[in-house]
Amino acid sequence: MQFLTEKSIVLASASPRRKELFARLQIPFTIHTADVDEQSIAVLTPEQYVKDVALLKARAVAKQQPNRVIIGADTTVAAGNELLHKPVDAAEALSHLQALRGRTHHVLTAVAIIEEDGRETVFVEKTAVTFKQVSDDLLQAYIATGDPFDKAGGYGIQTDGVFLVERIEGDYLNVVGLPLATLCEQLLSQRIITL
Repeated sequence: MQFLTEKSIVLASASPRRKELFARLQIPFTIHTADVDEQSIAVLTPEQYVKDVALLKARAVAKQQPNRVIIGADTTVAAGNELLHKPVDAAEALSHLQALRGRTHHVLTAVAIIEEDGRETVFVEKTAVTFKQVSDDLLQAYIATGDPFDKAGGYGIQTDGVFLVERIEGDYLNVVGLPLATLCEQLLSQRIITL
């Protein structure tokens, strides 16, 4: 498929995974990030939290990049109502992975779109992920790869974290970090991109 756009689109994300996924649309875009304090967002529900963080990122970039379409995103892992952010060290990574072991959790990605005129659209994609009942030895071996430290929940489904996963229900790319099909549908409906 070939999508077209006459818009100047900015992806407000430092994530290499989001950049790679967004590039699949084969439309021109630039990347610009802003330093925001995600800890300033109060957590009432996982859905509200990721929406607010995605908007925080997008709004910060929109101030620096006027008259452009800004797309910001945030992904979090929720075990019940507890958010499991990117682990800061091996002990926290192990704690996250042990909390997920043998259970189903949810990966939520919010995408915020700010148009040139300031109109904002935000949606949340939610995917259920069930982990296998794996050993501590396997968790430690995975942590030793260094992979958990830049990923919400402490794992990457697109890397060796796949060995921890029993099944998923929902959008696989959402777990990677960007629900591309839903984003494409939204961009088409807003006529930001066309066929």
